[in-house]
Amino acid sequence: MGSRGAGQPAAPAGRGRGGRRGDIFTVRKGSDGMHRGQEGAGQIEVIAGGMFSGKSEELVRRGRPPLLPRRGVQVFTPLVGDRHEADLVVTRDRRELAALSVADSAALRAALSPDVQVVGVDEAQFFDAGLVDLAMELADRGVRVILAGLDQDFLRRPFGPMPALLAVAEQVDKMHAVCVVCGGPAHYSQRIAGGADQVRGGDVEAYEARGRRCYAPFVPPR
Repeated sequence: MGSRGAGQPAAPAGRGRGGRRGDIFTVRKGSDGMHRGQEGAGQIEVIAGGMFSGKSEELVRRGRPPLLPRRGVQVFTPLVGDRHEADLVVTRDRRELAALSVADSAALRAALSPDVQVVGVDEAQFFDAGLVDLAMELADRGVRVILAGLDQDFLRRPFGPMPALLAVAEQVDKMHAVCVVCGGPAHYSQRIAGGADQVRGGDVEAYEARGRRCYAPFVPPR
């Protein structure tokens, strides 16, 4: 191979992994799921998908303190959630992560430690719109914010603050379950029992994972 000719432009400074390619900044993902770009910078990560897709499992994996040594970690859940204990995020494979249940984004803000470095939020769809501004403020301060939630309700409508969180996040992971009908990827939470309210507690007795071809709008019994 010959050397670069006199007429060829030099490679941009800093080009390479974690450097700049022209005006595009490239990033790397670490073993804890965090994208590596500007070290020490905050960021928003959203783990979205339907029920039974492993969102809480991924939140616990990223937020478990052994993976984040010497970091201040706080995890929050909404009071409306009823799948697990009030002071825990519990995954379907029974892994646990200590959490604090709060009524809304204002209560979450009030409960934050001044030196928190990682904030996790489970069931983010049940929070108010103020969660979006809070997540942005925290990330701008250098805090890593990890939010898990349903991006769509049982009628496949955008759910709570999730659309706005997806828009402002640096990292988005879309999780899929297995469709109970065809065995393919499932992104929808098919309601099979209960009423027409958007927010309704329940688990396998009230919902199934369904793919697009197998989803059917739920009609409440009269």
